[in-house]
Amino acid sequence: TARVRRIGVVSSPTGAVIRDIIDVTSRRNDTIDIVLFPVKVQGVGAENEIARGIDFFSNYEDVDVVIVARGGGSMEDLEPFNSEIVANATYNCKKPIVSAVGHETDFTIIDFVSDLRAPTPSAGAELVAWRKDLEIENINKYVFNLERTLRNKFDLKIRDIDIYYEKLDNMSTTR
Repeated sequence: TARVRRIGVVSSPTGAVIRDIIDVTSRRNDTIDIVLFPVKVQGVGAENEIARGIDFFSNYEDVDVVIVARGGGSMEDLEPFNSEIVANATYNCKKPIVSAVGHETDFTIIDFVSDLRAPTPSAGAELVAWRKDLEIENINKYVFNLERTLRNKFDLKIRDIDIYYEKLDNMSTTR
C-alpha cells in the first residue's frame, strides 16, 4: 500500500484549521510533509482562489493527496464550496481529494464531488495521515516473527548436521 508522504492543503493560512491539520498530522506521523496553498475561504473571489489551489495541486507531482479545508460557518460563509468552479476543479483533480469543510452537520457540493468527505478538518488529517507508531509496531512484529522463523530453521539445520556427524562417526567406528 502506498503511504501518503506529502499532503497538499487548500485553506486559509491563518486560523485554527491549518493549525489543527498540522497538529493532527504531526501527532500521527512526523514524517509527513504539508504544503499549503493559501486561499480566502469566504467572501468575494474565494471560489476562484480555492479552484486555483485545487488545480495547482492536481498538477503538482510532489503531493499524494489534497485536503480542501475550512471550519464551520453560516451557509453564506460556506458558499464558495457550493460553487460550480470549485465543484469542477474538485471533479477534475488528478489527485485524491478530501473535502474537510465545515462541521459534521455542514454539507456542501464539494463533499459530493470529492473522493472522500471528512466531517471536520481534523478528521480529514486523521483520514490521510497514517500512524507511524502502528507501522513501527507492525514492522517490529514482522522482524520478530522473521527472526523466530530463521532461528528455527537454523536450529533444524544444526540438528541435521549433528545427525550427519553422528552417522559418520558410527560408520567410521564400525569399520
